[in-house]
Amino acid sequence: MVVALVGAPGSGKSTLSEALRAALVDQFGVSAEVVPMDGFHYDNAILDARGWRARKGAPHTFDVAGLASMLERLRRQPLSDVAVPVFDRERDLSAASARIVGKEASLLLVEGNYLLLDQAPWRQLNGLFDLSVMIDCPRALLEQRLMARWLDLGLPEDKARQKVDGNDLPNADLVLSTSAAADLVFSTS
Repeated sequence: MVVALVGAPGSGKSTLSEALRAALVDQFGVSAEVVPMDGFHYDNAILDARGWRARKGAPHTFDVAGLASMLERLRRQPLSDVAVPVFDRERDLSAASARIVGKEASLLLVEGNYLLLDQAPWRQLNGLFDLSVMIDCPRALLEQRLMARWLDLGLPEDKARQKVDGNDLPNADLVLSTSAAADLVFSTS
């Protein structure tokens, strides 16, 4: 089973997916793994060459076809473990083969902003999820969390504000206004 956990930047997707995975494994004995969409960020060198670095995290800054291929591979019940990329926020890059999805995994929690985005090329992910969950988080809380994220990474307040207002919140608005309806909505506060 493949479950999409979708939400705006700062909505708690990574935290929720890891907690849910741990609970499924520990309490129910389910072999569950997390596959983060953020591992499919284009490398900074590509973003620089295309002039997209300031918008890193926007829909066009991801390898959507690579994500779709990985999900299709994982859905086919692989005969061996599958290595997936993971985004390292502190180093600001994706690390290839940074997480192993064991061949015995029966439940995949795919977390990301744009998994339900109703526009090309993201629509190619349609049909790859057995269940989708949208994480609903108040905008004021998103803004607070996003500012804290950048400040915790050592950015000065003015640069953090610039990232939040110029990139993160526009991305959040896009997720909230352009995503297809999810099967379930999980509200946070």
